[in-house]
Amino acid sequence: MISRFRSLLTPLDVASVGFLSFLIALCLAFASRVEQWPTLVAIDLAGIAAILGLAWMAERHPSKFWTHVHRWYCYPIVVFVFRQLYFMVRPIHPIDYDDVFIAADRWIFGTDPTVWMYQFAHPVLTEILQTTYFSYYLLFLIVGVQIYRRYPIREFDHAAFLIVYGFYLSYLGYFLMPAIGPRFTLHDFHALNTELPGLLNTNWMRDFVNAGESIPRNIPNPQDFVQRDMFPSGHTQMTLLCVLLGFRWRLSARWIVAGIAALLVIATVYLRYHYVVDLIGGVAFFAFAVWSGDRFQGWWERARGERR
Repeated sequence: MISRFRSLLTPLDVASVGFLSFLIALCLAFASRVEQWPTLVAIDLAGIAAILGLAWMAERHPSKFWTHVHRWYCYPIVVFVFRQLYFMVRPIHPIDYDDVFIAADRWIFGTDPTVWMYQFAHPVLTEILQTTYFSYYLLFLIVGVQIYRRYPIREFDHAAFLIVYGFYLSYLGYFLMPAIGPRFTLHDFHALNTELPGLLNTNWMRDFVNAGESIPRNIPNPQDFVQRDMFPSGHTQMTLLCVLLGFRWRLSARWIVAGIAALLVIATVYLRYHYVVDLIGGVAFFAFAVWSGDRFQGWWERARGERR
């Protein structure tokens, strides 16, 4: 049975089952700290079963429906796992490393980059950059849909694996060096709308991002609730990956994606979400994700081919 399932799994399936298994192991190892560990373990086991079931149906009972569901679960699963980290990272590693990142930025630049960039603040620029930052959630759909429609399913499998694998690597970084970011440490979080006002949409997009990071509205201590997800900068890492995929598959939207990426990287610092050292970490994680992901993909396909 194990050998049969192995022949059905895509690299995305392997990465997802492996990471969910890793989270289960962490929950069990730190059960005394992670209060919700029984629920999280049960959910992750159900997730593993669902992935194996989708792989079985897509390969043994092929249809457009099962193929679509099997391939496109790659997007909701990264959100699902990200939400789970909220209950695990801080209990397992309760130390924030913001002081380290602040010191690194000051050592490199001689100042705090988010403070230095405030001199360029303008409502029009803030509106543009907040919109760009918000568009991060759409880049993966733009790239994924174009590859899915234009290329064989094997090409989509490779792109989807690299994206999800990249996310999982960034999640490991959150466990290793948790941090909350400069909008809490170097600036007054409650003054963001006053100090960096936009025009029409900045405030609700900012609220949307805050909600995605588990920050309740109108609380005096948001730093106690926000997810510890600063290092590496996932926005930098995954945006670079979208640019790479766009040019690797010569997508018609590749230059649009590249333009958004350039503004998005600037936005991470201008909007006070990240230290610059987070961006450097994002570039390093991006390079490792591509290097190791391509090699794992090739190895897995050769292994499946040998069994056939």
